[in-house]
Amino acid sequence: CAVLATRLGSEFIPNLDEGDIALHALRIPGTSLEQAITMQSTLEKRIKQFPEVAHVFGKLGTAEVATDPMPPSVADTFLIMHPRARWPDPRKPKAQLVAEIEEAVKQLPGNNYEFTQPIQMRMNELISGVRADVAIKVYGDDLDTLVKLGQRVQEVASTVPGAADVSLEQATGLPMLAVVPDRAALAGYGLNPGVVQDTVSAAVGGQAAGQLFEGDRRFDIVVRLPEGLRQDPTALADLPIPLRGDGERADVDESSRAAGWRSGEPTTVPLREVAKVQTVLGPNQINREDGKRRIVITANVRDRDLGGFVAEVQQR
Repeated sequence: CAVLATRLGSEFIPNLDEGDIALHALRIPGTSLEQAITMQSTLEKRIKQFPEVAHVFGKLGTAEVATDPMPPSVADTFLIMHPRARWPDPRKPKAQLVAEIEEAVKQLPGNNYEFTQPIQMRMNELISGVRADVAIKVYGDDLDTLVKLGQRVQEVASTVPGAADVSLEQATGLPMLAVVPDRAALAGYGLNPGVVQDTVSAAVGGQAAGQLFEGDRRFDIVVRLPEGLRQDPTALADLPIPLRGDGERADVDESSRAAGWRSGEPTTVPLREVAKVQTVLGPNQINREDGKRRIVITANVRDRDLGGFVAEVQQR
């Protein structure tokens, strides 16, 4: 008996078959709410094709009462199952059904999935702060280095028997609009980077232009570019930047003259001539624990004990 006990697996909280399934869908950072809703509807329609599933519902984004905030690119999907007596094959193992659903939804582009159970997901989140069975946390100062180390850990964890849904936290990949001033060009026009910053800030973020009074209520009037122009790098590159000096440069092209170049008068120059406007990938989220930046690799464990899985990952 003593020899047998040394070979038994170990778990902190044994998994119970709750009957239902929880699916955590991860999409590209920066996915709009409208696109996320469309993708979520497609996912739910695909899952409803399984006769074992009675109901499917999901939630994404952040509610007015932000008890469980999530970006639009992340969604929780809950699968309420029929009683086993109503399954086409009541003897089918639940693990086999999960594998079939996973294979079906993997055909939908732009999604990554983590499969678990509703109560199990919340318990994992309370214990370790993540929703998967196992969390590997890497700490450091440089985000790029953390991502590279996280990818290496993800590759190693994926090779351990029993690993499922191994994923790296979406720390990067958020599309951002970057405006990089060209200091040489600015100097040629007699401008400084602050002029570009103030103009772009007013055009994109808005600038108060006055107040509107309605009875005893007061509303700020904010002026900014329409949403379509704010999100278009090409249109934003044509944003007129006011010139402070007078006189006319000989090397100014015709498009700049059309934008308002007149000798001896206050004029403007297109933003593209004094700055580089481009779309770059920036941080999606930056998480810290005890003041230290960290990134998390998560994994679920199937068909083996949790303690043995963790020990093997640590050994590798």
